[in-house]
Amino acid sequence: MYMYVRSNVYMVVPISQFRKDIFSLAEAALKGTVVEFTHKGVTYRVVPDKPSDKLSNITPLEVINPKYSLESAAVELQAEMEKEWEKDWSQL
Repeated sequence: MYMYVRSNVYMVVPISQFRKDIFSLAEAALKGTVVEFTHKGVTYRVVPDKPSDKLSNITPLEVINPKYSLESAAVELQAEMEKEWEKDWSQL
């Protein structure tokens, strides 16, 4: 029996499925999904010893073009916006 509530936040599996997918279910529990399995009518909950830090799971975004600086992009954007403002103001 599988139970999914709110996009994999809660999961109940039979012991045979738990045994088959133990590593992926342990990873899911580590990421905050409630994982439970049943055996002989008893329900067991898998809970990590230490709660995981969600921020530590974030992978940094690679810069696509390291030669292009954000500072120069900001200057270019500011200049472009000022040009458009002046064009709008000249019509007043």
